[in-house]
Amino acid sequence: MDFRFVDAPLDRAEHLRTDSAAPARLWPDARVLVVDAHGDAAVDGDGAPPALTGTALGERPASAVFLGLHGERGWFALPAEDAPDGLPVQGFVDLRSAAAQWPLRDSTAFAQARAVLHWRSRHRHCGVCGAALAWARAGWLGRCPQCGTEHYPRTDPAIIVAVTDGPRLLLGRQAAWPARRYSTLAGFVEPGETLEQTVAREVFEESAVRVRNCRYLASQPWPFPSSLMLGFLAEAEPDVPQVNDELEDARWFDAEAVGAALRDAHPDLLLSPMLSISRWLIARWHALRTGTDAA
Repeated sequence: MDFRFVDAPLDRAEHLRTDSAAPARLWPDARVLVVDAHGDAAVDGDGAPPALTGTALGERPASAVFLGLHGERGWFALPAEDAPDGLPVQGFVDLRSAAAQWPLRDSTAFAQARAVLHWRSRHRHCGVCGAALAWARAGWLGRCPQCGTEHYPRTDPAIIVAVTDGPRLLLGRQAAWPARRYSTLAGFVEPGETLEQTVAREVFEESAVRVRNCRYLASQPWPFPSSLMLGFLAEAEPDVPQVNDELEDARWFDAEAVGAALRDAHPDLLLSPMLSISRWLIARWHALRTGTDAA
C-alpha cells in the first residue's frame, strides 16, 4: 500500500500470549521499542530507532508488552517511564515523523506499540468496579481481580470516504489545518450502525451531500490514538456542500484540480500527506476517473 502502518507487520503470534514462559524466553534477544507518555518513540542520534535489546534493558519490566515476532525474534513495547537510565537514547520522535523516516517494519511496529500502550495507560482500573487491573496474555488483557471482568484493547472504527458525483470529488477542511489543506471526509461509527450507514450519515452531517451508494476499498490502523480507518468510495448527488461547525469548508474539485494537487502543483489545494489513507483514496479516485487504473 502507498500509506503507512500496514506493510511489513509482525507475526502477532497469538499462541505465545498464553504461554507464560514465552516472554521470558524471548526477552534477552528481543527488539524493544520504548514509547513515552506522549506516544513518541525513543531514537538514537540519527533519528532512527535505537538497537535496544532485552539484555541491554536488563530484567523484563512487568509493563513490557509482547508485540509479536519477526522470524524467531520477539518484539516488545515498553513505557519510557519503566526503562532504565543510561540507554543510548538521544530523544523521542512522533509516529508521523517516524512513518516518513523509519523502515516500514519499524514504523508499523511503532504504530502497534503506540496504540496498545495508550490503551493500557487509560485503562488501569476496572470500568465495572474500579479495582486496579492485573495484566495477562503478555500485556493484551486486563483482568479485574475483584469482579473478574476482562478488558481487551479498544479500537474505534471510523470511516473515511472519497465522495464523488461522477466528474468531481468532494473534499473538506478543518479550521485548524494548514492553509489550503483539504481531505476526504471521515467520522466514527456509532453503536448499532453499519459502515454503509455511517458513510451516508457522516457525509450528510458534514457537508449536506446525499450519498447514493458506497463500496469498501481498504483500511489503515490510525493510532491517534486508537482508530481503525475504513476506506470507502461513495457515489453521491451533485448537491451544493453546506458545512456546520465540524468543517470550515467543503467543496467539489474536478479531476484536473485533483491531479495537480497530487503533483503538489495546485496553488489553492493541498492534500493529505502520503502516510494517510486519505491521499491514497484521492489518488485512487483520480486514477479511476482519468482511466489510468484498469480497476
